[in-house]
Amino acid sequence: MRPSPHPSVALIAGPTASGKSALAIELAEAIGGTVINADASQVYRDLCVLSARPSIQDEARVPHRLFGYVDGAEACSAARWASDAAKAIDAVHAQGGVPVLVGGTGLYLRTLLDGIAPVPDIDADIRAAVRVLPVADAHAALIREDPAAAARLAPADTIRVARALEVVRSTGKPLTHWQEQRAGGIGDRVALSAAVLLPDREDLFARCDRRLEAMFEEGAVEEVAALLTRDDVSVDAPVRRAIGVPEIAAMLAGTISRNDAITRAQLATRQYAKRQYTWFRNQPPPKWRRISMPHPQFYFM
Repeated sequence: MRPSPHPSVALIAGPTASGKSALAIELAEAIGGTVINADASQVYRDLCVLSARPSIQDEARVPHRLFGYVDGAEACSAARWASDAAKAIDAVHAQGGVPVLVGGTGLYLRTLLDGIAPVPDIDADIRAAVRVLPVADAHAALIREDPAAAARLAPADTIRVARALEVVRSTGKPLTHWQEQRAGGIGDRVALSAAVLLPDREDLFARCDRRLEAMFEEGAVEEVAALLTRDDVSVDAPVRRAIGVPEIAAMLAGTISRNDAITRAQLATRQYAKRQYTWFRNQPPPKWRRISMPHPQFYFM
């Protein structure tokens, strides 16, 4: 990494199944690093197989942090993760090591590096009213109340459309107003060396399909079955919405076949990978290297 007055942080980002975890471990081995998770699904201890968390053998090779550390009954927000990640990064630096962030959740990374938007608490009644709206109605309302957000967001993006609508209704200002006032990020106090893995898209989608099939054989079904027995995990908990969980839940309920569950989960994974691919290709700063053939030596070039 280039000399800097700030402590070094490595970052490997990219879509699911792009090879991030393997590269992060190789890099951490090469530079005495600690791998720190930046994937929203991998924070939950209930999802090991289905979130493609590193194996026990992989975790034995180098230190790992923030993998499977949140119980499924809790909701891990970007703000909570960013706070935990900043503390983990500081702890690794204090030990003389190099943090190696790895993940595909762009919101997590943005919050950690750029800070969090100081959005005031949303009025509970407004939130409840917005969240019960069909997404088409919510998007139509957003066109009237925050046309810039409506133009930016996909009309079927239930979560983001609802968030934008509840913010403008509750605060009287659009979400972008608050996002422009981000504070608390660590980007200005670390020397970041970042790479984005963008392999051939067709190869990526094929890897997604193969990995999903392997997950069904390697314990994903049993993992979801155990999750569904928990009365303390609400039906709308983030862990219950993770890719593969609704499909396996439907299979276990007998409403779809195993083959249908696999096919639907594969489709959801490919769609997610496509969104990630687009985001990581266009949104991160140009200085984040886009690479298609990962090798840990890129950090020393």
